[in-house]
Amino acid sequence: MSLPTTSPTMIGRASDLSALQAVFDAVAAGESRSVVLSGEAGIGKTRLLTEFTRSVRSSALVITGQCVDLGDVAAPYAPVLGLMKDLVAQRGRDAALEAAGPGKASLATLLPTLGPDAGDQREGGVGRLHETVAVLFEALSRDRPVVVVVEDVHWADGATLSLLAFLVRALTCDRVMILLTFRSEDVSRGHPLRGFLAELDRTRRVERHSLERLSRSDVLRQAIAIRGTSLDTVSIDSVYARSEGVPFFVEELLGLDQDRDGEGDELPDTLRELLLARYERLAPATQQLLRVISAGGVCVEHALLERVFTGGPDALDIGVREAIGSNVLVADATTYEFRHALVREAIHDDLLPGERSRFHAGFAEALEAGVGGEPVAAAVSHHWMLARDFGRAFPATVRAMEQAHAAYAYSTESQLGERLLEIWDQVPDAAALVGRSRSELMRRTASALRNAGWTDRAIAMVDEVLATPEDRDDLDQAKLLRDKAFYLANLGRPGSVDLLEQALDRVPPGTPGDLRGVLLTSLGARHMIIGRLERAIEYADEAAREAVRTGSARNASVAANIGGIARIHHGDLESGSRMLATAETLADGDGSALLRYRVNASDMANLLGSYEEALASALEGVARAKELGVERSSGLILSSNAVDPLVALGRWDEAEERVHRALALQPPLAFSVYLRQSLILLTLWRGDTESAATMYRRWRKGMLSLSGLEVQTRFGVARVVMQVGLAAGDLAGAWSPAGVGVFDATDHRPMPAYDLPALADAARVLARVRVALATGTLDVASGPFAGVDDDQLGQLEERWRALLAEERFWPTAPLWSALVDAELGGPDGTGDDVGVWEAARAMAERPFAPAALAPYTALRLAEARVAAGDRPGAQDTLVVAVAEATTLGAGLVLDGARVLAERASLNLDGRPRARGTSGSIELTARERQVLQLIAEGLSNRQIGERLFISAKTASVHVSAILRKLGVATRTEAAMVAGASGLLAASARHADRP
Repeated sequence: MSLPTTSPTMIGRASDLSALQAVFDAVAAGESRSVVLSGEAGIGKTRLLTEFTRSVRSSALVITGQCVDLGDVAAPYAPVLGLMKDLVAQRGRDAALEAAGPGKASLATLLPTLGPDAGDQREGGVGRLHETVAVLFEALSRDRPVVVVVEDVHWADGATLSLLAFLVRALTCDRVMILLTFRSEDVSRGHPLRGFLAELDRTRRVERHSLERLSRSDVLRQAIAIRGTSLDTVSIDSVYARSEGVPFFVEELLGLDQDRDGEGDELPDTLRELLLARYERLAPATQQLLRVISAGGVCVEHALLERVFTGGPDALDIGVREAIGSNVLVADATTYEFRHALVREAIHDDLLPGERSRFHAGFAEALEAGVGGEPVAAAVSHHWMLARDFGRAFPATVRAMEQAHAAYAYSTESQLGERLLEIWDQVPDAAALVGRSRSELMRRTASALRNAGWTDRAIAMVDEVLATPEDRDDLDQAKLLRDKAFYLANLGRPGSVDLLEQALDRVPPGTPGDLRGVLLTSLGARHMIIGRLERAIEYADEAAREAVRTGSARNASVAANIGGIARIHHGDLESGSRMLATAETLADGDGSALLRYRVNASDMANLLGSYEEALASALEGVARAKELGVERSSGLILSSNAVDPLVALGRWDEAEERVHRALALQPPLAFSVYLRQSLILLTLWRGDTESAATMYRRWRKGMLSLSGLEVQTRFGVARVVMQVGLAAGDLAGAWSPAGVGVFDATDHRPMPAYDLPALADAARVLARVRVALATGTLDVASGPFAGVDDDQLGQLEERWRALLAEERFWPTAPLWSALVDAELGGPDGTGDDVGVWEAARAMAERPFAPAALAPYTALRLAEARVAAGDRPGAQDTLVVAVAEATTLGAGLVLDGARVLAERASLNLDGRPRARGTSGSIELTARERQVLQLIAEGLSNRQIGERLFISAKTASVHVSAILRKLGVATRTEAAMVAGASGLLAASARHADRP
């Protein structure tokens, strides 16, 4: 009698199943979660998934996808295609399209039968595809939880990993569970999955779960479940030792043990022997069939196998039946696959060279003939490569590269490009077959490398092309230089401007096409962001004329955009604003140009102090991006632009939520830096100086690298350095070249939008340095303050004030000028002039002032009034500062208010100060004696008589006590002292000898 292949019940996985069920319960409650299940081959990952999905199918939509082993170059989106097919099979095509929302046309990238409904599926690029899949799962999860299973992601292509990473980040409050599996032993150092897993590990909604080997008792239970009876001790010890607790190996050993003829057959000792043991007991014709199937891949269509197998239909059916009966193969309605991938790999590894070539060539020919449906070009290329037929592999790889590009599978596209370059010299007429020269193929491959995120490799390949002594015309050379410039800019590295100008020199006016226009707009943009505004305007104006000549509305919009922004920064606000409005008109219908307009328009409104307008513009763009199905890709940039206006308007919780959401979705490099700057300063102003300083240290390298290329980043980083340094007591850090020193950079050019706020911070630092210098706590002999004296500081202030005067045309200049005046006010230039702080406070109440400045200026005004001896005025102002800071959540101001209140004996809320304990206030020994006598009701004269001091001296002590207790009368002093335990402490002091 034949025994079951596997145990009817799952053994040793109860806790693992419970862990998956717990995650599913959290998902069903409304929180998206992901699980990455790992373990060695044969450990039981698929069995666990089968049991788990069976348990939740009644309450969830379960869709599955399987990664395919095609060697080094995986087929694009193979498991995602499986997910879509499974979804359509369960829900139908129309339901899937309806759930996909506005981006449904892009699903044709994954499954062509989903595509004919709408528009250009390439509009919005890979971001739209990612967003559409996320929207699809979100919509489906509203009806019931969705469980997305992808097996064997160690075989996944880069595009699939990118999509899965996006889904994990983007799906947060939806009832979606993503369940991934991989073979742990296959993920060696340098494997693409390692980076993917590291990224997932940074997401709190992801759990890693590793399956362990079975114990001896579990192996015994598994054996009993399979055989129906127990094993003797010797047998179970043998099975346990040979299997090492791997369930699949236990099953194989038990099956072989049952099949032994009792004449001394031994169980296999090596893994290879074990994997091939069942196979080697089959008839020769069946073994031949299995060798053919092993070349076909993980899953082989019957029609395809029938075409490739040369033994005839009857032999095929007989062989398949025997293999299934012997638990080597499993089959469904149309496909065959080995019961375990390890068996397929062992049989395939055992193929003779001639067999390998014939079988793979057969599959390649059958696929090219359309057997089994529309061929996947990557699979055809894979089979021809293993057949070692490079002449036929080359055109197949070209087609695969085109398919990968069309599917945004840039990692696969780049790998296929590298494959073509590897076999180029072995293929006659390679250039004719690929339709381009070797250099052009390298440039195309470099572009794919960049798009896949491997920008360093892209630069290396472009450099190799540039160093190749191949005849190229000026246009080809210009394209290479342009590409390298873009790649350097992507990485935040210098050199792009020079390369773009070299490229432009090779594309004279009148050259057909858009290349010259693209170079001009790119140069205009690069010069603008480094502060060379005159050059930016020149290039933008020339780009506008070029756009008219070529009829490019997109280039015309971008040129107007750059020209308008540069003019505004340069001081021509009126004409710059008109040009910017023109950019919007010209961008109508062009998603890329319109996005660029909205990003710059909302940013400029924020810089000009029009925070409501900036926020409305950014959110309008986000809403439009959502309508187009690109909310979390292109729309992410506009969402980022909403952060600073929200902070300025005092809507800090909304701003912080957007920052975290945007950073989780990994925006472009520059926007990541902007968001991190905003988060650091927001954290600081909330009062968490330590966390702000930690974040800056963690992100410092990336922020500083980009600051060398962008004025905006340079001054944003400077503000972070100065404000964090001041709050953390790191005056030297605030004074560093990255802080105050930003104004001394040789390439500094006036840009008021960024200069003015930084000048206010720099003025605070300068005032602190003056105080330290005056008190002798500044080390002027060495270090960052070496040689600093009053004259040098005075000259620095003069230069800054000259810059202020030069930039007074900027709409927010009155605010920042008032702050600089206040920070450096007073006879010593240390910020203690009441009048200028009153002016700064008035400015901070204007609509163009960021919300944090209102409580900040109130606090500084209170400090100035204390210094001037105006205690009542200081008290009133401090109460206002505390109230405003409390409403805003400005913990930094509240901390400063507490320090001032303690130092000056002021009340934080306007009421008499209450002391918690006697130790919270410092009274001299004489003041404690006086306080005790005040509580006894004695007058100043009586106190003087009791203590042998004059009545006037007693009065001075009484006044000091009232001030320190924060009260107005002697009765209040006695009450507060009694409630706080201060009287008892005073009595103890009085009793001392």
